[in-house]
Amino acid sequence: MYRDDFWATTKNKRLNFVQHVKTLLEINGRAAVVVPDKVLFEGGAGEAVRRTLLHECEVHTLLRLPTGIFYAQGVKANVLFFDRRPGAESPWTKELWIYDRRTNKHFTLKTRPLVRTDLDEFVELFNPANRHERRDTWNDANPASRWRRYRYDELIARDKASLDIF
Repeated sequence: MYRDDFWATTKNKRLNFVQHVKTLLEINGRAAVVVPDKVLFEGGAGEAVRRTLLHECEVHTLLRLPTGIFYAQGVKANVLFFDRRPGAESPWTKELWIYDRRTNKHFTLKTRPLVRTDLDEFVELFNPANRHERRDTWNDANPASRWRRYRYDELIARDKASLDIF
């Protein structure tokens, strides 16, 4: 699909959807987009979409959801939170906070569906009133924690600027 307001040309509908959401946002507009894992690590157009999004928007939070909560067991989904910002020379994303609700957690649509209380810790740590006061819960002494911060330079240095981090 070719659109002059998209920065990467691809037939991948998921990558085009992320680009489309960004174009719909007004400056300082906010988005939370559910995306499959492949959007986080795919090369080519996927890398171009991630690099541009990290530069032109403040991509601040990634919620890694458990497998099987939307579709068939094994489908991995994430929620990517970002705010559109005005043009700038330096990247708007300074750090990405990742909450891993997936590792060592098992949910199914029928026998163990995800419920609101399963996300209480994430909502508390997300701290929407003041994201800039967030605190890491992950450290060497607490490696099982699900909440961790990654700096922009760490993200952009990863192979294909992959956000598939856990």
